[in-house]
Amino acid sequence: MTMKLHCFGESGNAYKAALALELSGLDWTPVYVDFFNGAARTPEYRETINAMGEVPVLVDGDTRLSQSGVIQSYVTEKTGKFGGATPEEAREVLRWVLWDNHKLSGQNGPLRFLMNFLPEDRRPAEVIAFMQGRLKAAYGVLDAHLAGRDWIVGAGLTNADLSCCGYLFYPEPFGFERADWPNIDAWLSRLSETPGWKPPYDLMPGSPADRAT
Repeated sequence: MTMKLHCFGESGNAYKAALALELSGLDWTPVYVDFFNGAARTPEYRETINAMGEVPVLVDGDTRLSQSGVIQSYVTEKTGKFGGATPEEAREVLRWVLWDNHKLSGQNGPLRFLMNFLPEDRRPAEVIAFMQGRLKAAYGVLDAHLAGRDWIVGAGLTNADLSCCGYLFYPEPFGFERADWPNIDAWLSRLSETPGWKPPYDLMPGSPADRAT
């Protein structure tokens, strides 16, 4: 049975789940959620898809899961991939997923929204500057950790990588320049060279270009 991922292309959190599914080899298909026109906030969506009014949501038969980290964990349960080679690595993968959700993606997502998806006269300059400062510190942590490493945990691709990269492949400007962080840059190149990898707007329906037409 084909799994269904409720998602939209602009969502970095949905991208984390979609990329895990795609690289795992599982049979899945994206289901477009017209987020910017309020589809995820309708009573029907909240009652039948996700009471939190968010994406991504994975539906696999009678199983319905939300939150990208949970979906990634489910992919690992189904395939044995991306979870770490030992119990120690599995804990380290979880540590980085939680760090990403709080320190990296948790701030990159709102910042990218403020800088690209709000009208220019509504973009709060002080908030943007504050968030960029916090993210600079987070990039520093990740860049230092990746020195001398190919992957965040262990010798291969894990959910730590798939989580932390969630917003870093998007083309819209939000203060992240790969050239400023050489270890992150090399790591992202390794990710994009993984067989089956696709950028967000190729993997999921929906993009700013669609809404501009």
